[in-house]
Amino acid sequence: MPLQTKQFKQEFCNQLGVSLVELIVFIVVVSIALLALIGVYNQATINNVDPIVRVRALESAQSKLDEILLLKYDGTTPTGGIPACNSGTPDSVACNNAPDGNMNDVDDYDGWSDAPYTGYSRTVTVRTNGNIKLITVSVTTPTGETMLLAAERANF
Repeated sequence: MPLQTKQFKQEFCNQLGVSLVELIVFIVVVSIALLALIGVYNQATINNVDPIVRVRALESAQSKLDEILLLKYDGTTPTGGIPACNSGTPDSVACNNAPDGNMNDVDDYDGWSDAPYTGYSRTVTVRTNGNIKLITVSVTTPTGETMLLAAERANF
């Protein structure tokens, strides 16, 4: 065997292996990285259900808002909305803008509340400003978060 090859093998063999200090440093670095990853995984697992809770709350609010928007503007508004109450035409009547309990117009839902699912609460408010009513549906989730949806209903 030539001298060069023998010398190369000897130097190469001396460099194989890892010292105890290098091994301990490697273990410490890997442990720190592993702890960080476990922390992120733990946080993701805890918050994993939040989107489902929010979607359920928003769907609940949207369904109630859609139901209210399909109703007449006012109890005195005729079916079809023509003529609109307070429109000033000879056939129009005065808007009463008050809830009457029969749930056939937008005003009847002012102050209405229910619990669509266990742990959720849903409330509705209706505010009149001129010939526009602002309908706000609020849903509170079991985690205490509140989702709001609002829409305006015009007197036409």
